[in-house]
Amino acid sequence: MKKSSTVTAIRKLTGAMVGIPPRHIDFRFPESMPKYFYGGNATATTFFAMLSGFFPPGERYFMESVRQFRDRVTDDNLRAAISGFMGQEAIHGREHDRLNELLAERGFDMKAPDRFVRIGLAILEKLPASTRLAATTFMEHFTALLAEQLLEDKQFRQQADPEMIKIWQWHALEELEHKAVAYDVYELVGNTRTERVAAALASMLVLLPMLGITWSWMLAQDRQLGNVPDNIKGLSILFGRGGFVSRILPRLPEFMGACFHPDNHDTKALESRWRDKLFAEGGDLYHEYRNNVA
Repeated sequence: MKKSSTVTAIRKLTGAMVGIPPRHIDFRFPESMPKYFYGGNATATTFFAMLSGFFPPGERYFMESVRQFRDRVTDDNLRAAISGFMGQEAIHGREHDRLNELLAERGFDMKAPDRFVRIGLAILEKLPASTRLAATTFMEHFTALLAEQLLEDKQFRQQADPEMIKIWQWHALEELEHKAVAYDVYELVGNTRTERVAAALASMLVLLPMLGITWSWMLAQDRQLGNVPDNIKGLSILFGRGGFVSRILPRLPEFMGACFHPDNHDTKALESRWRDKLFAEGGDLYHEYRNNVA
């Protein structure tokens, strides 16, 4: 009996074994880091500060929507992938909480995104459990598109502070590593295209106005709303022709397709390249990666 338990323990898969390792990183943000860390532009920087404020409550919503159905999963590989997903999302929330404290010290109103996103998520919490999971898969699709764009767009990255960009690169890589986990759970419990479309529309109806209100509020609190040259430049960076966000918008409707699956769009080569760039010996985060044996 003892031998059998030992064999079971040895065979038990972990998130790291299926390519989704929860990485503990010690990010270091120097005092010399500029307040407006993206291109010296307040409007674009505030957009990323807002996203960072959204992440901790959002990650918890994602984890809870998957946790509701975890007991139904019997496949060992998917169970391991869920563990990796949970670990990565928990660490994302923790590290963005730390970043948000720093951003608050630099003068950003970081209470606003936390407050507004909680209101939006509270509305989505009223949906049935399976629809909440479908909404999570849509939001994971959106964050995976953002992640891929960030890792692919060298010119965009070069405009960011070289220390600040590291937390976004790490987060982006892990979003791609676990982009299919919530969707695979959703397929297991009853994926329907009708529900996916309804969940996507509900998410956009609730979250898009919240995003606009929060961004405007944060800029107003920083006395940058109405700084016309800065606002125009920031909006162009993000939503102009070839902008960071505008380049992913045409791909959002992929989620509505009858045969959609996150892995239909292969990002494995991109992930491999960035794992080496960040975590291989001599990589940008090699010395900050505390559990690299994982």
